[in-house]
Amino acid sequence: MISVEAALAAVLDLAGQPGTETVPLRQAAGRVLAAPVTAGRDQPPFAAAAMDGYAIAAADHRPGAVLDVTGVAAAGRGGDARVAPGSAVRVFTGAPVPPGADRVVLQEDVTRDGDRITLGARLEEASHVRPAGADFRAGDSLAPPRRLTPRDLALIAAMGAAQVTVARRPVVAFLPTGDELVMPGETPGPDQIVSSNPFALAAMAEAEGAEARLLPIARDTADSLRFALGLAAGADLVVTIGGASVGEHDLVAAVAGGMGLDLAFHRIAMRPGKPLMAGRMAGSAMLGLPGNPVSAIVCGHLFMLPLIRAMQGLPKAPAPRIRAALAAPVPANGPRTHFMRARLEPGDGLPAIRPFALQDSALLGILSQADALLVRPANDPARPAGHVVEGIPL
Repeated sequence: MISVEAALAAVLDLAGQPGTETVPLRQAAGRVLAAPVTAGRDQPPFAAAAMDGYAIAAADHRPGAVLDVTGVAAAGRGGDARVAPGSAVRVFTGAPVPPGADRVVLQEDVTRDGDRITLGARLEEASHVRPAGADFRAGDSLAPPRRLTPRDLALIAAMGAAQVTVARRPVVAFLPTGDELVMPGETPGPDQIVSSNPFALAAMAEAEGAEARLLPIARDTADSLRFALGLAAGADLVVTIGGASVGEHDLVAAVAGGMGLDLAFHRIAMRPGKPLMAGRMAGSAMLGLPGNPVSAIVCGHLFMLPLIRAMQGLPKAPAPRIRAALAAPVPANGPRTHFMRARLEPGDGLPAIRPFALQDSALLGILSQADALLVRPANDPARPAGHVVEGIPL
């Protein structure tokens, strides 16, 4: 068995170089930027009023000054107004500041009588003018790689770009295996259960930007598994679920090996999820996940999601971790890294993390209540409540 760290490094090496495509900006949310976006103009492109008020010259910014209002400038309608000494122009937020003006005095700080204003006794120090290019300059760029947020889309739109180049969504094919499985909605036989893992894993993959394909259940025969693996042709990543252990009905490694699998590793020193395998077959990366639901989903968080991120050009990195204080003592851990289902709670400074008493890898009910994995290193001694540990948010 290899360590979790060595296994993750091997998995991330399967990522390859992401393909790219150009999409309209409206379709870019959540995609990973693959090429710089460069601003075609300054933002704002002119000195703009930051508040509603009156544009005046700096020399006239004094309590009690009486100024003639000679024009109006509104957003999108700056007009040809100018500010001369002793005069003011009515301006609204976002409007160009007229030539000759250095500042905007707030409308609530003046008294208006016809076409004249009198500045009040208390005037603000701020100029209330946004300089041209205060946000960004022509030629400034948004650099890849980054997953595009709604805030990024607003910036790109302001830069003037109608489309962006993004990483192609990796296609991930999910293949559940086992005679014991039926699909949701079917009636299980006396020795069967409902297949649940592909639905969680596909949702996880799609949330990270992948395109998920759910393949039919492969039965525990070499022919059925070979046929199902053939259906995965063309996928960037093939994820098999179950059949990755070493029992006589666990056929994935043998059948995939016969189809050209270049195996990177098989079995990891972790729990849950020891019978994990990875490699490359027929141009696709391949992950063989355990069949137990918790094992499959935990391995999905630890290995599949970092691989999907790397396939889109994001940094090759493990699942993000947090520091938390144990909410209850934990016993000594064994020779394998243990990822314990846990719940995060408010704490004094750091959050508190409380592992569930039941950690059986078949208990989906416990997993659905968990919002974190408590990471117990191999051979970690017993730890008291309050000890600072690492966790992985779910």
